[in-house]
Amino acid sequence: MDFDAFLGLCPKIKNIELPAEASHLKMVPPYRKELLNFQKVNFEKAKKAGVLALFYPGDDKRAKFVLMRRKAYKGVHSAQVSFPGGKVEKQDDSIKATALRETYEEVGVPIYDIEILCGFSEIYIPPSNFYVYPFLALTKNRPLFKPQESEVELLIEVDLEAFLHHKVLKTSKVSTSYGIETEVSAFFLNGHVVWGATAMILSEIKDVLKQLI
Repeated sequence: MDFDAFLGLCPKIKNIELPAEASHLKMVPPYRKELLNFQKVNFEKAKKAGVLALFYPGDDKRAKFVLMRRKAYKGVHSAQVSFPGGKVEKQDDSIKATALRETYEEVGVPIYDIEILCGFSEIYIPPSNFYVYPFLALTKNRPLFKPQESEVELLIEVDLEAFLHHKVLKTSKVSTSYGIETEVSAFFLNGHVVWGATAMILSEIKDVLKQLI
């Protein structure tokens, strides 16, 4: 899709009722319900994080958005594909501010270049005890990405039209944070398996955009 055509759709996105759980359930890992029940006592202590689904024009002027694969580390989200973003810090005056700051730190897109269009439905992540708040945003110029070397293994630039195709939805066997292998619903994007909370967020974004295209 041409980026200018995507820009024309953006004002309408804010007026669409979010499908929330109806979209999330399409990509929910099979063990999520049990984890939620196990973690109920920790909900009130859950940390908060903000992430950006950042859309922009590629070199070919087509609409794209960026994901990133995190480096391997001793943590529950090691080497997983995610949106740029991270946890709320004391200096952040809102979760939007968190998402903007973390996006700049992780992929190098200046805060003043980004326009946040709207928020999407938050998701609780049991393994790390986080509530993640996603925002759909855009920058009208092709970003000069600068990945954070300490955290980002690589960037994944996804073509919007390819993302909206039904063929990107498949099932895959993955290793979870709990050291077990399980089969999950996933997006296959640029050769990468995207599952879990990131896939749940993408599912809602996709369902909203499909109403306009």
